[in-house]
Amino acid sequence: MTTTSSRSAYTARHLSVLEGLEAVRKRPGMYIGTTDSRGLMHCLWEIIDNAVDEALAGFGDRIEVVLHADSSVEVRDNARGIPVDVEPKTGLTGVEVVFTKLHAGGKFGGGSYGASGGLHGVGASVVNALSARLDVEVDRDGKTHRMTFHRGEPGTFDDREGRTPQSPFEPFVSGSELAVVGKVAKARTGTRVRYWADRQIFPKTAVFAYDELVTRARQTSFLVPGLTIVVRDERGLAGTPGEHGPHEETFCHTGGVVDFVDHLSPDAPVTDTWHLTGSGTFTETVPVLDEKGHMTPREVERTCDVEVAVRWGTGYETELRTFVNIVATPKGGTHQAGFEAGLLKTLRKQVDANARRLKISAKDAATERIDKEDMLAGMTAVLTVRLAEPQFEGQTKEVLGTGPVRGIVAKVVEKELAALFASSKREHKAHTAALLDKVVGEMRARLSARKQKEISRRKNALESSSLPAKLADCRIDDVAHSELFIVEGDSALGTAKLARSSDFQALLPIRGKILNVQKASVTDMLKNAECAAIIQVIGAGSGRTFDLEAARYGKIVLMTDADVDGAHIRTLLLTLFFRYMRPLVEEGRVYAAVPPLHRIELTGVRGDADKYVYTYSEAELAATLKKLDKAGKRYKDDIQRYKGLGEMDADQLAETTMDPRFRTLRRVTVDAAARAEEVFELLMGSDVAPRKDFIVAGASGLDRSRIDV
Repeated sequence: MTTTSSRSAYTARHLSVLEGLEAVRKRPGMYIGTTDSRGLMHCLWEIIDNAVDEALAGFGDRIEVVLHADSSVEVRDNARGIPVDVEPKTGLTGVEVVFTKLHAGGKFGGGSYGASGGLHGVGASVVNALSARLDVEVDRDGKTHRMTFHRGEPGTFDDREGRTPQSPFEPFVSGSELAVVGKVAKARTGTRVRYWADRQIFPKTAVFAYDELVTRARQTSFLVPGLTIVVRDERGLAGTPGEHGPHEETFCHTGGVVDFVDHLSPDAPVTDTWHLTGSGTFTETVPVLDEKGHMTPREVERTCDVEVAVRWGTGYETELRTFVNIVATPKGGTHQAGFEAGLLKTLRKQVDANARRLKISAKDAATERIDKEDMLAGMTAVLTVRLAEPQFEGQTKEVLGTGPVRGIVAKVVEKELAALFASSKREHKAHTAALLDKVVGEMRARLSARKQKEISRRKNALESSSLPAKLADCRIDDVAHSELFIVEGDSALGTAKLARSSDFQALLPIRGKILNVQKASVTDMLKNAECAAIIQVIGAGSGRTFDLEAARYGKIVLMTDADVDGAHIRTLLLTLFFRYMRPLVEEGRVYAAVPPLHRIELTGVRGDADKYVYTYSEAELAATLKKLDKAGKRYKDDIQRYKGLGEMDADQLAETTMDPRFRTLRRVTVDAAARAEEVFELLMGSDVAPRKDFIVAGASGLDRSRIDV
């Protein structure tokens, strides 16, 4: 219970007044989001972005980032250098203002930067406040100027025992001093910032992520064409490229966002990479300091420059990167909303205009209407806007909030895309037509999946079933324990029906080689009877609409012959699963059956259990025969070689391939998805030349006896 005396004891004198950088140290999450590795990296981005802003403004073309072995990090640039003259209002040098005063810098008045990544004027000062030590050196006016800080406070370190945050520190008392520590050529300018993160704020587990740094450096080099960014790691950490010695990577690109999209694209192209550019203006009311130091509202006109690179590929995954003044906005904002709105409006208009060619009747026009998901399938795009003083939601700048940007981006996208669709150039006509085919195909796949979801996952014997007639379903409803065997050929199906356990094993036969979906469109894939049957039986949809929870079977087993044709069919089936039902592969629910290739019949053996020995390769056969000879066991010289599953009787098929007690299954995994994508594209894609080279290179190792001719 709270007493009257305790209530009266709580007065204003107990409220802590946080001034300057003290507030940052008290509530660091407010400024950098979190104090784990992400917050540590965010501090580094603040310093790097300051250097990038200079390059963006046309000053400086080189930035170096060095991760030192003593846990410090250094950012060097060859830009103009932080101003070293005295700022009249505070009486402090420009260097001290930038690193000790919140909301101070060259990003507010509009005179220094037309568009910049750092907007709130707190970046450098926040990093300084959260650093055990920060050293800044500026080359300017033929001199090297230096200032050091301890947890945001300027002063001097005694580095006779080494340059560390633990060196004796003396804060400035009467006035700060920007020391001149050397001479440089008058034309040489630049800034070097080196700091040690404060472990009172950041835990020991927070470390600089090299991969993340490299990704950001590469990304920035795409967004600022001609800028060279060097990343050097001297830490020698295990598990990093520099664990055995200093490691350095350099990034420089001249093609801008078009090169960026080509770098990000994961699949074969349906369209070229299109470059859409434009700009627009808007007015906004902003508070401005007048000569008397008062804030007065003023209407200013802003210009927003828009640059987009976009392409569509054969896949269904979306890779969309958005930026404001080269700062990534992973959670989007008004610019992304405008981009998607302009894209959808244009594509809907073009689909309506081409309804006859796309076989969309007037009757179906209301239901067959593309939406955002159809449009984004297989799209890779980079969207960047540049404008002065954008409004972000929070210091971490993850979402753009400037309202008028939405309309400007939408208009630019509509205008530029409409020009491409209206172009008379042959390549533009071909690619825009292919895009419409892809988008409409995605729409039909989505509608088909929706209809499928409306059908009950399992039908009992008294209900009508929409599943293919050739499916021999199982009886149990427990998805986790059910298995679907996709069987090569009707002959094998007959044997498999007798060999299976109908309680939990379902069978779906396919006829020969299915469609190669790696180089077929979504529409062609859905039209193919075998592909459509597999998708329908599994019951979870395909592509972007695939719902793993809706899958009707716990295991999908590909049961093909043990010969080369069987391997080819298995590859085609895996291509279908990899491209359109990848979550099944990622969850380890797709398997390949391992049927035997040979059967050795032993003689003089009592009982059928030990009468037969199965082998699964030529090498294993040779080794087994050698082992039997050595053991003195006799066998018939007429060793049976199975050319297909249909040659086995039901008992043999159950014992070797289907019965969980004896069978061997090979689980299909995607441990390295990117590498697997490359192999699938090489072996199954539409680009012939690389595949031809692969075949020629491996021809010498071909075993002709494995080919049935």
